Amino acid sequence: MLTLQLAWKNTIGAGIRTWLNVIVLSVAFVTIIGMQGLYTGMLDRARDAMIRMELGDGQFWHPEYDPYDPFALSESHSAIPANLRDAVATGDAIPVLITQGSIFPEGRIKPILLKGIPPEQTILEIPTQSMVSDSDDDIPALIGSNMAENSGLSVGDYITVRWRDVNGTYDAADVRIAHIMETIVQSVDNGQIWLPLDRLHAMTGMENQATLIVSGEGARNITSAGNWIFRDIGFLTKEIDEIQEMSDSSLSIMYFFLLGMGLLAVFDTQVLSLWRRRKEMGTMMALGMTRGMLIRLFTLEGAMHAILAILAGAVYGIPLLTWFANTGFTMPEYVEDYGMALGRTMYPTYGLQLVIGTVILVFITVTIVSYLPTRKIAKLEPTDALRGKFS
Repeated sequence: MLTLQLAWKNTIGAGIRTWLNVIVLSVAFVTIIGMQGLYTGMLDRARDAMIRMELGDGQFWHPEYDPYDPFALSESHSAIPANLRDAVATGDAIPVLITQGSIFPEGRIKPILLKGIPPEQTILEIPTQSMVSDSDDDIPALIGSNMAENSGLSVGDYITVRWRDVNGTYDAADVRIAHIMETIVQSVDNGQIWLPLDRLHAMTGMENQATLIVSGEGARNITSAGNWIFRDIGFLTKEIDEIQEMSDSSLSIMYFFLLGMGLLAVFDTQVLSLWRRRKEMGTMMALGMTRGMLIRLFTLEGAMHAILAILAGAVYGIPLLTWFANTGFTMPEYVEDYGMALGRTMYPTYGLQLVIGTVILVFITVTIVSYLPTRKIAKLEPTDALRGKFS
């Protein structure tokens, strides 16, 4: 207890040197939590949005389907597997038919994907109910806000769509933009037009066929469907996990430099303190303090910089990060073209594990850096210290 009290008195007595170290360390501490929380919140929001808007509880893919190969779409469709027909009939699974097409906005050709989906589905949060129409001649379509902006389309507009049917014959028709949905999931927005599934079946001649089937809660126990391939949420969100791994690596470098500045300041302070307090150490050793006790004293003094930095960071960091979590961080417009569910505004998420982990990291690293210069005390002779020099 005496060592702890003495370490506290010496730390506070150092004045401006202590508080400069505390400020640098606290800034690094708050920045690490803020940046990591931003990336965590961004990726969590992207994953949640993709599950709600596109992935459901998993998907069954036609064996020829490859989302990165548009040329395979002409072959990646077939009849719905027998063991999934009941789930589709009860609304526990959604068949989706995908084919290539083109539109001609403002006299130019634009390749798109035509996606057919049942308007009555309730598994995905896509507003498909807006595609309900009583007229056989009317083909209602649903598009995303980004697609609408890039193509100059508004609700009520008609746009000519061209496609190839099951026999490879080109056909065309005018579709009506029935609704424009707001979504951050660009994989259901960019370059895509959603149509009622029965209309797309009739247009392409692919009756009762699908490219993929989205599984809902009622179909969770179904994990195989003939030669169709089941893709679980882990597989479908693999890109987000890979982005998180890459961001963790790049952020670690930034954290190293941020924390390194604070640790360098603490290290320099410890070295300077040992040099200036040589006679004080000799006096304490002459009064009976062992070398081990001296090492613990100076290490505690350094560790108290971390404790003060954590407390100082909490004073201004909690209101700052709370405000940041509520208002978010607005990204430039071009991030919407990346194809990921990022959105324009990202909201950080601060978990208890993140805060505690950062506190432990700062405390341990500062303690280690505080200990390193004190190893010289192990060879210190009291007589040399009283004369103001090291052995």
